Amino acid sequence: MLSLRSSSRLCSPKQLSRAVQVSVLSSPAGLRLTSHVQQPRHFSTTPATQLRDFFPEKETAYIRKTPPSWPHHEWTEQEMLSVVPEHREPKTMGDWLAWKLVRIARWGTDIATGIKPEQQSDKRKPTTAVAAQKPLTEAQWLVRFIFLESIAGVPGMVAGMLRHLGSLRRLKRDNGWIETLLEESYNERMHLLTFMKMCEPGWFMKSFIIAAQGVFFNAVFVSYLVSPKITHRFVGYLEEEAVHTYTRCIGELEAGQLPKWSHPDFQIPELAITYFRMPEGKRTMKDLIYQIRADEAVHRGVNHTLSNLDQKEDPNPFVSDYKIGEGAHRHRPNPALKPTGYERDEVIG
Repeated sequence: MLSLRSSSRLCSPKQLSRAVQVSVLSSPAGLRLTSHVQQPRHFSTTPATQLRDFFPEKETAYIRKTPPSWPHHEWTEQEMLSVVPEHREPKTMGDWLAWKLVRIARWGTDIATGIKPEQQSDKRKPTTAVAAQKPLTEAQWLVRFIFLESIAGVPGMVAGMLRHLGSLRRLKRDNGWIETLLEESYNERMHLLTFMKMCEPGWFMKSFIIAAQGVFFNAVFVSYLVSPKITHRFVGYLEEEAVHTYTRCIGELEAGQLPKWSHPDFQIPELAITYFRMPEGKRTMKDLIYQIRADEAVHRGVNHTLSNLDQKEDPNPFVSDYKIGEGAHRHRPNPALKPTGYERDEVIG
């Protein structure tokens, strides 16, 4: 049996729920599927009799279904393929501080999730190099994804909350920032729930996430009060890391280095199919990672752009209607296609 436990022990033996079990044999046949099909499942190290739905559906007398508050944008294949890792070079002391904090966080995450030196990408090009001497395992990727998404969902909620309170306190409109920030945090949470359908963390990882969230929430809260501009830059750099992470995962999938996720019988969670509105024939793990990477590219462009704006007066360019005329934009800017963010004069004038 091919073990899916992370070397860092962040996932429990009940690691991957609702799964198909994949065994690697020494025979010429190589890969064999051992199926216990009662319902669609993903690969698991947990015996079939012990598997449980991590998010059981709750039946009520009247409610049939609760749709997402923010329906997901349907990405075209061209939009998803056009996303590339990119890095905005720091231009100010605030940019430099935000960048160094992200690098420290990346270093700590590598240690905490058991990433070995040979599994790390080129440190000289940390957000653009997407190859390493040794690939990560599926279990290591899930640990990394879950930890990343549990953290990435915090800044948007904190910033949206503080801007909401500021709007009430100042008796002024927010000009569209709150909705975008809350939608960002909601989207990150849906990424997390998707991966949680594949991995049931053990007590150590749950404790680690609780501690990290407690520290990170308060740090973002204080930093947004002190300097929203630097905080948005920090999140922009954090999303650069997310795009880098998912791009590397796609590369390893395409290279055949993640055989369980590439197996034709592997099924992604129904939660992801519904939320991302993934069509038939485009429901592989690689398709899912492409969808999530496109979302992260949007967050990257949005936060780098918001950092360039007047935090109190400028409207949010990504939800605004633009004037039509000479020198004016005819359409809203697309943050996914602007990795380093739009400068203020490009979107405000």
